[in-house]
Amino acid sequence: MTKNKKKTVGFRKKLTHKYRLVILNEDTFEEKLSFKLTRLNVFISSAVFSILLIIGTLFFIAFTPLKEYIPGYSSTKLKREASSLVYKVDSLQQELLVNGIYINSVKEILTGKITEVNFNKDSILESFKIKKDTIDVSPSQADSIFRLEIEQKERFNIFEEAQKNPEIVFFAPVTGTITENYNVTARHYAVDIAINKGTPIKAVADGMIIFAEWTAETGNVILIQHASGFISVYKHNASIHKKQGDLVVSGEVIASAGNTGELSTGPHLHFELWNEGYPVDPIKFIDFE
Repeated sequence: MTKNKKKTVGFRKKLTHKYRLVILNEDTFEEKLSFKLTRLNVFISSAVFSILLIIGTLFFIAFTPLKEYIPGYSSTKLKREASSLVYKVDSLQQELLVNGIYINSVKEILTGKITEVNFNKDSILESFKIKKDTIDVSPSQADSIFRLEIEQKERFNIFEEAQKNPEIVFFAPVTGTITENYNVTARHYAVDIAINKGTPIKAVADGMIIFAEWTAETGNVILIQHASGFISVYKHNASIHKKQGDLVVSGEVIASAGNTGELSTGPHLHFELWNEGYPVDPIKFIDFE
């Protein structure tokens, strides 16, 4: 037998050689407990115990709050709070965007800057580039009758829909003589009512004051937000009796008539009525006389 083989056999015998571990009473030398061990069993037991200890430690750290105290791990509570803040910031951004659009619309009402939209049905149909040789586009008899009925109506009045709303009844802000009517062509989206200075101006319907301030061109101005998308505007007032955020009821006094602002030529009320961002003729809703 070679020298290397002798060493291998000797090493195996050492691993499998049995030992006895005895626990004795120090005073009486009485045997209390004994174990039969081999070096191989000790190595295997130690390895298994070490692996189980490592796995248990990793599991304990990964699924308990203890990991928050280890550098590199973030707090679960902080993660939840951060996610909640992200959603709140996104919601606030959406609210700011909507409020910005709303404020711009109110500014346009105050300054009279209204963008006209020219709707051309024929140009829109041409953009589809329909091939007449492959598709039959000739109108039927029923379609011709329907088109004739539509052409006899005011198709291009973009303010007509607001006049069909029966859900709200308006109260006259004042009674007096109308000196200038609603005129889209002249960009006068209001009616002017001649009245004495100091005449009480009343809210035309229940609502909330969304603007009550002084402007250089139109003097003291009040805007009221009503139901169904309506906004009423009162300009050239001598004084204002309400402030922004106040709730008013139909017929409640909100201001006193006057002659304020660069565009005013005498004591009167410049009254506008808007619906869904478009001006409508107040005379079709309110009797001022």
